[in-house]
Amino acid sequence: MQTSRRQLLLGAASVGLAVTAPGLALAAASAGPIANPRLASLLDRFVEEMLVDSPETATSLGLDTGPQAGLKRQLSDASAAGRRVTVTAAAGRRRRLAAIDRASLTGRDVTVYDTVDYAQGLTAEGGAFSYGLDYANPYVVSQQNGAVSGVPEFLNSQHLIAGKDDAEAYLDRMAAMARVLDQETDRVRQDSSAGVAPPDFILKTVVGQLKAARDQAAAATRLVTSLVERAKAAGVAGDYQARAEKLVAQSIFPAIDRQRAVIEGLQGKTGHDGGVWKFKEGEAYYAWALKLSTTTAMTADEIHQMGLDQGAAIDAEMDGLLKGQGYTQGSVGERMSALTRDPSQLYPNSPEGRAALIAYLNGSIAAIRPLMPSLSRMGLKAEVEVKAVPKEIEAGAALGYMNFASLDGSRPAIYYVNLQDTGNWPRYSLTSLTMHEALPGHAWQGAYLAERRNEIPTISALMGFNAFVEGWALYAEQLADEAGLYRDDPLGRLGYLQAQRFRASRLVIDTGLHHKRWSREKAVETMVAATGRSVGAVTSEVDRYCASPGQACGYKVGHTEILRLRQMARTALGAKFDLRDFNDATVSTGGVPLAVLKSVIERYVAAAG
Repeated sequence: MQTSRRQLLLGAASVGLAVTAPGLALAAASAGPIANPRLASLLDRFVEEMLVDSPETATSLGLDTGPQAGLKRQLSDASAAGRRVTVTAAAGRRRRLAAIDRASLTGRDVTVYDTVDYAQGLTAEGGAFSYGLDYANPYVVSQQNGAVSGVPEFLNSQHLIAGKDDAEAYLDRMAAMARVLDQETDRVRQDSSAGVAPPDFILKTVVGQLKAARDQAAAATRLVTSLVERAKAAGVAGDYQARAEKLVAQSIFPAIDRQRAVIEGLQGKTGHDGGVWKFKEGEAYYAWALKLSTTTAMTADEIHQMGLDQGAAIDAEMDGLLKGQGYTQGSVGERMSALTRDPSQLYPNSPEGRAALIAYLNGSIAAIRPLMPSLSRMGLKAEVEVKAVPKEIEAGAALGYMNFASLDGSRPAIYYVNLQDTGNWPRYSLTSLTMHEALPGHAWQGAYLAERRNEIPTISALMGFNAFVEGWALYAEQLADEAGLYRDDPLGRLGYLQAQRFRASRLVIDTGLHHKRWSREKAVETMVAATGRSVGAVTSEVDRYCASPGQACGYKVGHTEILRLRQMARTALGAKFDLRDFNDATVSTGGVPLAVLKSVIERYVAAAG
């Protein structure tokens, strides 16, 4: 999973225009249960700054109302100057935070202090490089990053239209999209002149995406149809069809043309190597990317070896299950490939097949709900909608991802599955995917932030730490197995183990690409052999790792640390250990670096003992 919500652990993903005076009141965003009044006041100011810097996040969380309503009309600044402001702001926040005596804090105050300090420090470190920042993406535009794919999806799924002001704000954001496109294009020029540009296979995909976006009639673009259809459904009167078409035809299409010309001009000049090792300071950049994505000090070699060791252990468990199902010949990966090709496991690549697949996902969500009381005491509603990734972005999108629910309850979590090719999703693999994306995974995490928002400071909802978020979701897959979900479903349990094996393989592949200088072809071949997944699905994954170095390592590193801490708590508490309490103590942090999670669990153990 890779959430489409901007990752604000960097302090601000990018910097937008202020909509009001610096003293903007933060009516909707309070520091919550922070005991120290000085820290509470400072965190409120940080939240204010971060929302102004990333208006999309304000919308995503439902905080673009009241005094913050002007943010609904804006998109973030994607320029090089905006990037510099992001880094400077993070360093400034860290200095301001240091003025508070940490030794005077207790409980949650310490957790939040350490979490914010860690986040701002990561940004400052990343600012030392001339490229990449958010998610450590070295490329401003890639097959999974950029305004052409991101803005229409964001406006359609997260910009709500309930009245005329919302519709007008949507038009303002359409106008801003042309500016963002040109800012991206300027940075692509700057970065490529310094030798930082995507490899040929990513450029090919990006050109195809830009061409597909440009080859539509303006009236047929989702930018236009989403606004028109939703304004009509909300009873909002106005000529939104003509106004939106004009913006697309006269502003957005020309900006896409300019970006496409620059991207096409790079083809044939960037080579085929996908690793960041080839860039200036590439090895140091990858070390920072791993720190960003794992929130640990683990080296690339340590992570690579973790993947090899855990992969071998999972293979041994899968071997026995496969033999029990009659798959006895060949390696574990070869036998899983045979299962993946089994027609009984595949949905037709047709509208009917896609509808049946989504129905199966909804069934998996329904199946886990009765088991949730054995995993948590919180009783969260955790509403989830399951949708196919929009066709216009599916070529470069992740195979599955989650949009967290808004904090104000106006929008549930949305679980997206990429159905460009249903062959990527054999039936046996779908339940574990759903545990990861929905319950007790990402949707459960997000539900805590939304349904218990008064229990945590708002800044905790703004910071997303990859290793915690993805580590919890991978741990959630294991919780479903431990709760007995696969008791009568051996193929589903194989799917769960394959998903674990897949994440262990990611450690090997990501470090192989960026540290050991593997080719794309070697990475694909190695991953297919290890996991048994289809070549198409694995190729999409490998391309994702090339565009987001280190991100794929957060899953298994985070999962491993959560399990280590669980065993630590179980050993310390003995008969007093309760799985529900451990899970709730972890989720109720709101999301922290792994370095901070250890101290949280130690305090939970001390209180429970």
